[in-house]
Amino acid sequence: MTLLQEFGVFIEASQRRSFTDDIMHHARRALLDWQGSLIAGSDSLAAQKLRASYEEELGFGKSSVAGTTQTAFTRAAAFMNGSISHIAEFDDIYRDGAYHPAAPTISGVFALAQSRHASLNDLLRAIIIGYEVSTRISRVIQPSHYQYFHTTGTAGVFGSAAACAFLLKLDATQACAALATAGTFASGLQQAFRSDSMTKPMHAGHAAEVGLHAVLAAEKGMSGTPDLLEGSAGFGAALSKNPRWEELFEEIGQSWSITQMTFKNHGCCGHNFPGIDAVSNLLQQYPIVPEEIKKVRVGAYQATNDVCYYVHPQSAFEAKFSLTYTVAARIILGRVREKAFLEQALQDPRIYALENKIELFEDPECTSHFPVRRSAKVSIEMQDGTIYRHYQKTRHGDPDEPLTDAELMDKFIELSEPRIGINKAGQLASLIFNPDTEDLHELTLLW
Repeated sequence: MTLLQEFGVFIEASQRRSFTDDIMHHARRALLDWQGSLIAGSDSLAAQKLRASYEEELGFGKSSVAGTTQTAFTRAAAFMNGSISHIAEFDDIYRDGAYHPAAPTISGVFALAQSRHASLNDLLRAIIIGYEVSTRISRVIQPSHYQYFHTTGTAGVFGSAAACAFLLKLDATQACAALATAGTFASGLQQAFRSDSMTKPMHAGHAAEVGLHAVLAAEKGMSGTPDLLEGSAGFGAALSKNPRWEELFEEIGQSWSITQMTFKNHGCCGHNFPGIDAVSNLLQQYPIVPEEIKKVRVGAYQATNDVCYYVHPQSAFEAKFSLTYTVAARIILGRVREKAFLEQALQDPRIYALENKIELFEDPECTSHFPVRRSAKVSIEMQDGTIYRHYQKTRHGDPDEPLTDAELMDKFIELSEPRIGINKAGQLASLIFNPDTEDLHELTLLW
């Protein structure tokens, strides 16, 4: 069998599988976090413009779109929600694949689940499978893939397709065809990160939509190329150097990627996190007064310096990809959540002044552990000559230092409350974690 044929067999067989309460709980955490990210992006300028571009398609179909009471046809809803849930930069991460699975995977299968009147339990099970297939692909194509490609746009097509194929109970042949068709549309270039544009979130939306579309086509009998992953002119050959296909199915069905997710504790690019967390650790341990700081040195892995290079950012987008800004904001403001990216914070003279004292460098040890471990080394030198140091070996929120349910809920409420109110936010979270909730319409009534 080809690799995608094996995944097709896995998807069909998983339809008869029972998942433990613990695994289902992890799926609920992923759904809650996606909802928070979706709601956080729903009132942004980018979301407004995106919905306006779909003006002719709103008001039809059965699938909800964040930020409007109008519904849309399934594929349009998948694209819009996939994009909107990636705008605020709060969506989850699969660390080993440098990949955000929620935006493409959940956005695609949520729209489909609504249109086919699936239950919350069906949705959660599909999310688990979508995460499993796409994270495995994302992992074995790294680190070379991430040099030029945005994994959320590339591996994300397999997340949406696998989840949707599972939800529709496609057989192995159909599921393989869906994955193969989705894979040929994989796209998303790193250059989209390197300027203040609205393109990057659309990678996730495109992945959600094409994965869903591929499944709908396969359901009607459209075929795909079974060796699309490993073929001589296929996905791996084009988008990676020496992909480790031999690792693709290790422990499949025994361990589940959804239990190994990183949930963001900060509202910016995840490459900033180790530096922010290291600073947080020092601030908690020592009596550091910001005005008495002489110099801050941040050693990061190379990808951080490649992606998060802005200094004195001029926009919220640039700030989210600025290690100097986010570290300074953590010291001055106490948190790097939404308020850190408002105009008032961007123009804060205290943050600006502290940025001038921050020196970035590549740390070879941190680079050697990427992407399996995201780390940073930070030293803060005070005016009196005292130097405080911390080696942050992982990010707070990564699987080896996960956010608690309470911390995840705190983040969700902070993102949702300004948009839908504290009561609706609380009700939405309760519905997601209530095992008796069946109707997805109950969730979308609270957006």
